[in-house]
Amino acid sequence: MKQESSSQNKSENFERLSNLVNKFSFPRLAGTEGEKEAVKLTIKTFQEIGFESTQIQKEPFEFSDFYSTTLVKLIMVINLTFSLFLLMFIYVNFTIAMLIVGVMTIVVLLIIKGLKHPENPGFWGEYYGKTRDATNIFVKVPANNLSQEDAGNIIISGHLDSKSQTFRTYWRVLLYRVWLYSGIFLGGFLFVLIIHIYTPLKLNFIIVSTGIWVFTIMVSLSNLFLLFLNTNNNSPGALDNATGMAIVFELSRHFRKNPTKNFNLWFCQFSAEELGTMGSRIFVNNHEDKYTKGNTFQINLEMISCKDRLNNQVEFFKSYGIYPRKIIAPLLSNYMNKAALEEGVNVKGFHSTVGAHTDSVPFHQRGFYSIDLITRAGAKFTHSKFDTPDKVDPEVLLEAYLIVRKALILLDKDYKILCKNEQIEGEDS
Repeated sequence: MKQESSSQNKSENFERLSNLVNKFSFPRLAGTEGEKEAVKLTIKTFQEIGFESTQIQKEPFEFSDFYSTTLVKLIMVINLTFSLFLLMFIYVNFTIAMLIVGVMTIVVLLIIKGLKHPENPGFWGEYYGKTRDATNIFVKVPANNLSQEDAGNIIISGHLDSKSQTFRTYWRVLLYRVWLYSGIFLGGFLFVLIIHIYTPLKLNFIIVSTGIWVFTIMVSLSNLFLLFLNTNNNSPGALDNATGMAIVFELSRHFRKNPTKNFNLWFCQFSAEELGTMGSRIFVNNHEDKYTKGNTFQINLEMISCKDRLNNQVEFFKSYGIYPRKIIAPLLSNYMNKAALEEGVNVKGFHSTVGAHTDSVPFHQRGFYSIDLITRAGAKFTHSKFDTPDKVDPEVLLEAYLIVRKALILLDKDYKILCKNEQIEGEDS
């Protein structure tokens, strides 16, 4: 009888997940009427689940789209200009060429520094970007045994906005990788050229010169393509990210009736993820004072499943970077693996050379433990008009739901072990 009841529950979960994906599959770029409609539907859905109006929190905010649109093109123009000047001065005056490389490095570092908090528009965002309005929606289920102040916190999040772009996610990532690796090889050949010119060691100049030309051209071509990367509002956003939203809703349904003993659970539908993770950044800014490093976790659901594709399963970011590899949330990775094992479903950790700009980034930047659940195969269709509900596999959504549900239960069970110290041994901050 218990097994039959469990099967019935899974069948109901399956049906609700499918219906939720269909419900939110329409264009909803942050700052548009579609996003406003998604906000209304999100509030209505939380109400239908059983949350009172007073429990549903609206968090409106303004942001500049400069950092997610114009800045990328500005970087490409700067990069392309420096590359052309570099080629010219290599054959005129090598010292000037190296000065150009130094100036470019400083400019890039300054840009990277400015990207740490793009939610603060600053001069560039205020005068060269478009101000948009967006709204986060979230509910909070307090811990059952501890006061809200003494309990730990777990943020379970998806994002309610969608976008389309000139190139789908797969090709955009490929272009960034070509740009990155070509830049690395170009730097290597420039280093060899320095050795050739300034030391007694003489190398084959033709090979070095050819390498510089080839990789400069590759960097320039990838720059040119990325210059035409425009953001539009044509994607229904079924995979990215009606799937994540559906799982967040379904988890909130379960834990509203079955709260954890030791953790406050925050079920969040962030907005403006597609325009610089602005919603999650605003959320962290507004609520960081409620969270303690060491007993606060985030599980972010992003683009789950891709029907009839290879690797159509639940995955999570395990590490990123080229060398050395940066390990992402090993403790949470362990809980995902353990939860999947206990539920009898598959989950896979993977490495990404360029990382990912998701709603986990603001939490990582503030030193909180965070992990992304994702299905890489979905990148073939996301950020395009082809991101439709027929690409979604509800079976995999159900598996993601079961994994996260079990992981939350396991984290709650281990509360005293996890949260007795401010820092967790073996966990990178």
